[in-house]
Amino acid sequence: MSYIYRMDHQLKIYNSLSRGKELFVPLKPPFVGMYSCGPTVYNEVHLGNLRTFTTFDIVFRYLTHIGYKVRYVRNITDAGHLTDDSGEGVDRISDRAKLEQLEPMEVVQKYTNSFHEVCQIFNILPPSIEPTATGHIVEQIEMVKRILKNGYAYESKGSIYFDVRKYMEKYKYGELSGRNVDDQQEGTRELDGQEEKKNAADFAIWKSVAPNHLQHWVSPWGEGIPGWHLECSAMSAKYLGQQFDIHGGGMDLKFPHHECEIAQSVGADGIEPVRYWMHGNMLTVNGDKMSKSKGNSFLPRELFEGTHPLLEKAYAPMAVRFFMLQSHYRSTLDFSNGALQGSEKGFARLMNAYKVLQEMVFVNDESKKIAAEINEVSQLCKEVYEKMDDDFNTAEAIAVLFEMGKKINSYKEGLISVSTLDEKTFELLRTTFTAFIKDILGVDKEEGGDNNVTEGLMNLILELRKDVRAKKDFASSDKIRDELLKLGIQVKDGKEGVSWSVN
Repeated sequence: MSYIYRMDHQLKIYNSLSRGKELFVPLKPPFVGMYSCGPTVYNEVHLGNLRTFTTFDIVFRYLTHIGYKVRYVRNITDAGHLTDDSGEGVDRISDRAKLEQLEPMEVVQKYTNSFHEVCQIFNILPPSIEPTATGHIVEQIEMVKRILKNGYAYESKGSIYFDVRKYMEKYKYGELSGRNVDDQQEGTRELDGQEEKKNAADFAIWKSVAPNHLQHWVSPWGEGIPGWHLECSAMSAKYLGQQFDIHGGGMDLKFPHHECEIAQSVGADGIEPVRYWMHGNMLTVNGDKMSKSKGNSFLPRELFEGTHPLLEKAYAPMAVRFFMLQSHYRSTLDFSNGALQGSEKGFARLMNAYKVLQEMVFVNDESKKIAAEINEVSQLCKEVYEKMDDDFNTAEAIAVLFEMGKKINSYKEGLISVSTLDEKTFELLRTTFTAFIKDILGVDKEEGGDNNVTEGLMNLILELRKDVRAKKDFASSDKIRDELLKLGIQVKDGKEGVSWSVN
């Protein structure tokens, strides 16, 4: 990572709490503390999860690239996540364990392994720390004790509930999500445990469970499980401090999960825990919300393998990653075969320019220097960083990379001589373009043997075409060229031989 940390770096982040873009000023520069909500490991991660994890992978990569020393914490929820986010309902992991006739920790291990495999396939970097809820029961119990001591929770039949009304006597509740507590109470469904609460808006921070419950721990209030919201408050405080820089997650977590996190942390320690809240937007499929009932919900592996009925073909992981990055993380992202295939072609063009740049040799010729060309390339290199500084806008950064790709191809094809640049500007182009492909966007990961197979097939086809041309069968030669063009592959006959690229 070649970029150097600068105190004057003008990075702006959209803060969900203030509902506006703010200049990013870390608590203790150059150190940055970042927390992102990880998966509940009772099932395979879905595409919405994958987009969220990709978003904060980009944030992690970019902050690191520009020189910050980032401690990135992303948790694993392996206990306490009930089917109703208010802290009631069925325990997701225990329920899955019964369904699959496994121990709860077998379920946890199975889906944690699967999550890590998908992340590796998708080139998502591992976080600095990946704590689990079950590994931090002590910290969660201690946090409950502090909340009780401060008067913001109460015990009821062995469960501990956060007292939202009591909290609101001194602090705001609902500020992050814009929710009104009275509106929440009116719309509350009747669930087991509601009669234990003082108010419908109260949520469990420790939940009593029956002795035959598959997961349970000893606490001062009897055996039970921690509330789902509690783990993130306890673990972020342990590894990042009572206040830290960035907290991320999907927009669906804004309420109640993140709202409850704020209340718990303030209720325990009297300090607003997060300075910049970031939320990624949802996914749709062909314009509809993704759901199992509609049959339009598919898993990352189905996308990579092309096994879902809605998919016309399999899509390479890096092409899918690139597709996701072509939309801003706060925008809705719509999956369709047409959009994915269009992105595939764009990705291939960009990677072709990347390959060309790696192989290009700069020839210094002072007589050919053009100030306008030097300035234009320098401006593009500056502009691509400016786009990322604007709330990690990968979509606009990629648009600038395409402009840079056009420059690179024009040098290769001799439309403009690379000698029009000076050596410093050429190295700036090479360094910047490479850094974005490798370090920041992370789309240069090899796709197993697919690249070698494609290269081999194209070499074979071009060799056959060469034999056809040698026999002066130009009609067949042109047909091969034209059919490849229909597939988005352009064949060029030049003085130095035949080359191909993806349009």
